[in-house]
Amino acid sequence: MATGATILIGIPNIAAAEPVSHLSRIEVESDRVVVAYVYSAAMKRVVPLRVRTPADASEPRSTLYLLNGASGGQGVATWDVQTNIDEFFAEKNVNVVTPLEGSFSYYTDWIRDDPTLGRNKWTTFLTRELPPIIDAEFGTTGVNAIAGLSMSGTSVLSLAIAEPTLYKAVGAYSGCAETSSELGQFYVRTVVESRGEADAENMWGPFDGPGWVENDPYVNAEKLRGIDLYISSASGLPGRHEHLAARSVGNDPALLLNQVVVGGVIEAAVDDCTRRLAARLEELGIPAVFEFRPTGTHSWGYWEDDLHQSWPMLAEALGVR
Repeated sequence: MATGATILIGIPNIAAAEPVSHLSRIEVESDRVVVAYVYSAAMKRVVPLRVRTPADASEPRSTLYLLNGASGGQGVATWDVQTNIDEFFAEKNVNVVTPLEGSFSYYTDWIRDDPTLGRNKWTTFLTRELPPIIDAEFGTTGVNAIAGLSMSGTSVLSLAIAEPTLYKAVGAYSGCAETSSELGQFYVRTVVESRGEADAENMWGPFDGPGWVENDPYVNAEKLRGIDLYISSASGLPGRHEHLAARSVGNDPALLLNQVVVGGVIEAAVDDCTRRLAARLEELGIPAVFEFRPTGTHSWGYWEDDLHQSWPMLAEALGVR
């Protein structure tokens, strides 16, 4: 298939009041990378996803759902721009699926449409609508893992407690695993309200209501039992990726200062959440791999490191050889 080609997918004529979720088209970017456009019945719109296919597709392969952070795959703060993701997966026999939307949504089901962010039903889309479509179109094994960073570092744990049997493994990088605590809600509101300019109560309802508890990985940690877990955070102190030549800095002193100061404060708060989750899982007797870095900020260099370091665990869970 030629790069840049678009493949239209024929949809059966279904006599129904509302269209069902389906793959509408595929755009070929390279011999290993396509953008799949999937219609979500829950969100009533088409969602683009970048799909990296296995190095050897001669037999069914498993799937890693790899979520972007607060930008949701738009702009430059993405796995595609900030990491060596193509090189890293070049020889690996796995499907890698990354949504290219979802900014400031926490990849969850919102109880109400938001005037700024619109309709978000990401839990339904990612756990129920999308997997069967990916499995059918790309001939997968049906075995899944999921990983994410920052905002989606929380989301991947929330998705896992929503559908505990869907994922064999979870990689949560620099995400606060609390949504109903004061700190957890402050973190969510910073993303949704301050950055996304949306109403966080449209997400899970009143801050003292049940929605925030139901989606809290710390409170619902028992549902993580049986899932392979890699969870990381750092102290917030400057580390190996705080320098002008870092990809996330691009020789810009202002960006470096922001990474050190703002990224340091955010990561220190995340580290506090993550240490509480570690104590909670230990109390419940749920095994997990925790990576507590003595230095490091809330920035892409460390999340690239996390993907590399967590891959052996993810690969084993996925059955990737």
